[in-house]
Amino acid sequence: MNGARYVIDDSARNVDADIWFALPPGFIPLPLQELTTAEPEPAETAAPLAGLGPVLRLAQLLLAAGAVHCCLGLHADDEGDGSPLLSLYTLAWRDTEWAPRSVLAARAAAGTDTAECIEMLDLPCGPAALVQTRMTAPPELNLGAPCELLQATAYVPCVDGRRIAILSLATASVTRARQYRALLKEIAGTVSFENPLPDVADDVSDKD
Repeated sequence: MNGARYVIDDSARNVDADIWFALPPGFIPLPLQELTTAEPEPAETAAPLAGLGPVLRLAQLLLAAGAVHCCLGLHADDEGDGSPLLSLYTLAWRDTEWAPRSVLAARAAAGTDTAECIEMLDLPCGPAALVQTRMTAPPELNLGAPCELLQATAYVPCVDGRRIAILSLATASVTRARQYRALLKEIAGTVSFENPLPDVADDVSDKD
């Protein structure tokens, strides 16, 4: 059985990087600077990507709230009619006073008043919490009629005990809550606060 193939983004070798993670196929990185001024054209919101406009507006709101990484997810509905499902993955940081990492994860989960599902995780990088919520789309999305959004959030405390990495997956496909929770748990399981990539020097020596 062949293992999954991953494409290494250039940002993974940035000397200033402080977190690494892997995304499965179907996620497309969105440029942060361009998102702050993006205005979807009418053609972009037509079928089959009817939800792209609201997703981009949601991305703008999340970036304004401090997200440092953003990806658009596009996957086929394997358990339905095969239509495309849109989601938005973001990464943000939260500073906090020092505490044991397990305590930080538990506090983050307990602080979500509207949580439908809370699961404590024991990841390779340490303790974490996974929280599922539903919310009404904010009026800034200009959806017209009220729209419910599903949001799965993983709180992964950093090794220094003073920051929490917040991995979030939002979608309008609320009937696929279980699948999106499992997807975010898979992503959270790849998080590392130490560079998991080999040094360039090691790569060269292996080819000699």
